Amino acid sequence: MAGLLVADFSRILAGPYATMLLADLGAEVVKVESPAGDDTRTWQPPVRDGVSTYYLGVNRGKRSVALDLKDPDDLAAAQELARRADVLVENFKPGGLARFGLDYGTVSATNPGVVYASISGFGSGPGGAALPGYDLIVQAISGLMSLTGSPEGEPYRAGISVFDVMAGLHATIGVLSALHARAQSGTGQHVEVNLLSSALSGLVNQSSAYVAGGVVPQRMGNSHPSLFPYEPLPCADGDLIVTAGNNGQFRRLVEVLGVPELADDPRFLRNEDRTAHRDELRPLLVERLRTRGKLAWFRDIIAAGVPCGPINTVEQGVAFAEEVGLDPVVVVGEGDAAVPTVRNPLRLSATPPSYHLPPPALDEHGDALRRWLSTPAPAPAPAPGEEPPA
Repeated sequence: MAGLLVADFSRILAGPYATMLLADLGAEVVKVESPAGDDTRTWQPPVRDGVSTYYLGVNRGKRSVALDLKDPDDLAAAQELARRADVLVENFKPGGLARFGLDYGTVSATNPGVVYASISGFGSGPGGAALPGYDLIVQAISGLMSLTGSPEGEPYRAGISVFDVMAGLHATIGVLSALHARAQSGTGQHVEVNLLSSALSGLVNQSSAYVAGGVVPQRMGNSHPSLFPYEPLPCADGDLIVTAGNNGQFRRLVEVLGVPELADDPRFLRNEDRTAHRDELRPLLVERLRTRGKLAWFRDIIAAGVPCGPINTVEQGVAFAEEVGLDPVVVVGEGDAAVPTVRNPLRLSATPPSYHLPPPALDEHGDALRRWLSTPAPAPAPAPGEEPPA
C-alpha cells in the first residue's frame, strides 16, 4: 500500500486498529486528533514511560496532527487532507462530520477517488444513528454476553473489546475491496461498518443457530453446544483444554489416555453421540487425566495429533508464541522512542508488513503536516509515492 495516503479521523479502537493495519502494509497514515488527543491516551494504567499502553497498542506507523475543527485554519487543513487522501477513516456518530464539510458527500465531490470508511455502533439508519457505539454495549445488545459465563451465573463480557477489533478488521477488508474496485473504475465509494453487524456476523454458529434453526443459544460455561470434548478438563495440577473435533481425533485421544475401548462404545461413536452423552463421557476422561499433570498430558496428546493446550496468562501466551517461532513482539522506533508492540499477524512472502514509526505523541508531526497541507497539491489525490514530510 505504499504511496497511498490514509486520513485517520478515528479514535479509541476500531478505527485506529484498522488504520494501524493499513500503516503496517505501507500506507502513509495521518492521525487527526482533537487538541485533547485520542481518548485512549488517558486510558491508564497500565503505562509505558507515562503513555497508555492501550494507545500504544493500536497507533504505530502514524503521524499525528492536532486539529480543532471549530478553528477555521485547522478546519481548512482537515478539509485539504481529506481532499488529498486515498482513504479516509472516521468513527464519528453518523452525520457528525457533515457540519464540518467532512462527510462523504462533500469530500467525494472534490475527491471522487476517495475510499471513505465510516465505523459506527449501529449503522446510519434512523433507528441506529443516534445510539452510542461502545463495544461493551454491543456485547450486551448482540447477545454475546448471554452466551458468556456459567449457566448458573450472570452474563459476562469478553476479556477484550472483541467487536471493536472485529469491526476494525471488517473496515480494513472493505477498504481493500474498495481500493481494488477503484483501480478498475477510477472512483471511490463509501464503506460503512457497524459494531452490531460485525457482532452478529462474528457470533457465527451461535447467530446461525437462531437465524437458520430457530434455536436461542444459552450460556454453557466453557462447554461447546455442538462438540464434545471441547472444553477445559481437570488434570492432576490444573485444567487442560482438550478438543476432539472428529471421530479420528477422539479415537487417538482415548488411545493416549489408555481407554481405547471408549472409541467403540455406542454412546460415543460419533460427535453427535458424544455431545448427547457428554455427562457420561466427561467423568471417564477426567478419571484418566487426573493421573498426570497438564503439561505431561499436553505433550503426549499433541504428539498424537489431537488439539489441546494449557490455559495460560497473557505473559505465558506471548512466551509460547516465541517458543513456536512466531516472533510475536516487534520493537518500533529507536533509542528512547522505541516501543515494543505486537507483530502484525499477516505473513506476506513478497510484501511483508513494515514498522517504520512508533506510536506518535500528540501533534508530534503537526507543524510539518500543516506546512505540507498549505502547499498546493494536484487534485484530487497525491501522485503515487507522494508522502507527507517526515
